[in-house]
Amino acid sequence: MRSERTLELIEEYAPALALLVALVATLGSLYYSEVRGFIPCTLCWYQRILMYPLVAILLVGLVRRDPGLATYVLPLALLGILVSAYHYSVQLGLWGGESAACRVGVPCSGRYVNYLGFITIPLQAFTAFLLISGLMLAARSASRRLDTVTEIEP
Repeated sequence: MRSERTLELIEEYAPALALLVALVATLGSLYYSEVRGFIPCTLCWYQRILMYPLVAILLVGLVRRDPGLATYVLPLALLGILVSAYHYSVQLGLWGGESAACRVGVPCSGRYVNYLGFITIPLQAFTAFLLISGLMLAARSASRRLDTVTEIEP
């Protein structure tokens, strides 16, 4: 019974937590560009393209209580993990130079912020995409287990 209650809590609250993460990430990126005046590089724009729709998708999915919400969210979040991980590796110089996508305009290797010596904007985006993905996978897994438990019980 206790594990069933835990699954119900994950299924119920994981999408709302994912929405909160996406909203904070979206507002954070807008703060950096509109308030602090940081000009986004090309890879930052790609990350925004993947993050901003998640707010709307998660909100609609929550309102509709859509059991397939993870199906819509995970492709964007997983792509976001890849883009932000690549962007962070460019900042660390792991690719030996600037990305081909960033040869025009603001360099992708630039660091507007550098908290604790390693936390940059792409790492923040990576963390947000990772949290959203984990929450959606947990919600989907909990939902499937609950369906199985419900089928077994008379």
